[in-house]
Amino acid sequence: MDTPNLKSPDFYINRELSQLEFNKRVLAQARDATVPLLERLKFLCITSTNQDEFFEVRVAGLKQREEVSSAPRGPEQMSPAEVLRTIHEVTTEIVIEQYRLLNDVLIPEMREEGIRFVRRDDWTEDQRLWLEQYFQSEIVPVLSPTTLDPTRPFPRILNKSLNFIVGLDGRDAFGRQCRRAIVQAPRSLPRLIQLPQELIGTGGTDFVFLSSIIHAFVDQLFAGIRITGCYQFRVTRNSELYVDDEDVDDLIRALEGELFESRYGDEVRLELAHNCPDESAEFLLEHFHLTHEDLYRVPGPVNLNRLLAVYDLVDRADLKYPPFTPGMPKTLVNVSPFEATKKGDILLHHPFESFVPVMDFVHRAANDPDVVAIKQTLYRTTPDSPIVASLVSAAKAGKEVTVLIELRARFDEAANIELATKLQEAGAHVVYGVVGYKTHCKMILVVRREAGRLTRYVHLGTGNYHPQTARVYTDYGLLSADEEFGEDVHQVFMQLTSLTKASELKLLTQSPFALEQKLLALIDRETDLAAAGGTGRIVAKINALVEPGVIRALYKASMAGVSVDLIVRGVCCLRAGIPGISENIRVRSIVGRFLEHTRCYYFRNGGEGEVYCASADWMDRNLFRRIEVAFPIRDEGHVERLVGDLETYLADNTQAWELESDGSYRRIVRSDGEEAVSAQTRLLAQLAEVS
Repeated sequence: MDTPNLKSPDFYINRELSQLEFNKRVLAQARDATVPLLERLKFLCITSTNQDEFFEVRVAGLKQREEVSSAPRGPEQMSPAEVLRTIHEVTTEIVIEQYRLLNDVLIPEMREEGIRFVRRDDWTEDQRLWLEQYFQSEIVPVLSPTTLDPTRPFPRILNKSLNFIVGLDGRDAFGRQCRRAIVQAPRSLPRLIQLPQELIGTGGTDFVFLSSIIHAFVDQLFAGIRITGCYQFRVTRNSELYVDDEDVDDLIRALEGELFESRYGDEVRLELAHNCPDESAEFLLEHFHLTHEDLYRVPGPVNLNRLLAVYDLVDRADLKYPPFTPGMPKTLVNVSPFEATKKGDILLHHPFESFVPVMDFVHRAANDPDVVAIKQTLYRTTPDSPIVASLVSAAKAGKEVTVLIELRARFDEAANIELATKLQEAGAHVVYGVVGYKTHCKMILVVRREAGRLTRYVHLGTGNYHPQTARVYTDYGLLSADEEFGEDVHQVFMQLTSLTKASELKLLTQSPFALEQKLLALIDRETDLAAAGGTGRIVAKINALVEPGVIRALYKASMAGVSVDLIVRGVCCLRAGIPGISENIRVRSIVGRFLEHTRCYYFRNGGEGEVYCASADWMDRNLFRRIEVAFPIRDEGHVERLVGDLETYLADNTQAWELESDGSYRRIVRSDGEEAVSAQTRLLAQLAEVS
């Protein structure tokens, strides 16, 4: 039998199309009647946010590649033009389903629960008077309607902002004919206005869209001119930042400039009211240099994400997931993290277990007179994070504080610039990362003087030091006083600050230097064991699988008889179930209450199982263009626990989707009489306190 060409395009799924498949799975949560109503609304909003980012980054990149005829294709060999055409087809389906769910399902069901969105035609006279007064006092003062004529060109439109194209018929104050105007709604204006209780008459909560108010009273902005139509629209722009960090003297200043310019990057998508006349649609497309493949007509608000405000404004616990209190490991109760980790490594699984021990680790270090140094990487967090406050406190107290902040964390650049400034002002040593590589690893190193010698304590994680996302993202973290972990983390920090070559690491595996080779070696070992008649087994839980070399290694493992289970939340470019190639590979995705974010790899190793946790997914960028760290789990009890977690996710039959060989996903349906298994629900029951 001929050896198959594992580089054949037939064996790969396009990355962008796989990403859209993930958003379909998120949208399915909004459709799922077993999910609490306001959570379904939240999932609908998340799909809108996901699509925004997809167009701002992925579609924008494809459009740039399309302009360069020699641009490289992906392993599936689709041209940028082919991908863009397919994206339009799939996105159109997603948009239709989004607004069907909103208009025909969620809004009627919320109305039954007393949560109403009052249309203009249904306003009472008292409501209309109140809203008109609101328009005059709260909206008009911040609007700058612009009538279009040769002296007043089309205004600059901010990325993802709410705007209106207004049809006019009449003459302005200077006797000139008016045809069109643009009204921009500043972001300072709320997109949902809650009506006072006295205007409702019955129980419940009534909202009015800002767009409805502007539509109703837009004629007051153009006195003496007849309004022929008013239609909302939104433009999405390329938001990628382009900074040649090798050629700039001040990275912060360069990034600040790029952040401003990115608000007005190249246009990539136009969302427009479904009833807008074709003439106005053509006018907008021509102005923004877009085609009909970039146009999406919507029967509702052009930014569904703004409906997320309803979730916080409506106090209905019965329409949300049951609250829970993250669990606290017994080894940390009433014990300092330094004492606890002396007795052994501590494994944390967020959000089921509390993120407080991580914050307390830094807080105790900041206030402990025996601690002489704290070093930490920060990729995403909040400026008001307790961890940041502790680092500031430690720096002001004279401790040696070194913080490596990745200024180029996408969409968090502005927050990280603010964070860097705050820490520098406190006296911390702030490093911005490595030229050409994003620093994505999650590490804390605390150096403490004990009995006349320096002792190192570390935290290693799969997720960001972000107290808010730690409540909704699943991640693993490891607290350890292991000397080898401490020495390895020290070596990585030395490399990141001095840019010199790190000494050979004993436990950690770091990209871009060794992680890809390590992964391939681990996969190849399972392949060799299976080829020799043994039992090969690989289970990996990651957010994305893209890197072709890793995919080819997995194909070879499958062909040798290795049983491969991949739990991939989002993008997966591997095709599962191809006879003779990947028939031993199964790919599933879990989409539920929490965003699955853990990266955990298991290799059976002939019965001597090895488990690694990491900050890295199996993508080109993580393996070759980022500073990442994978760390082994050494405690036998922790290994058993992590393997058990993986098996729980593989047993999930309520929130799991299975990848088909054509790139689509099939929701797993349990058979009659089969016990319902939800991995997230089971972990909550095991580790947290659920109300």
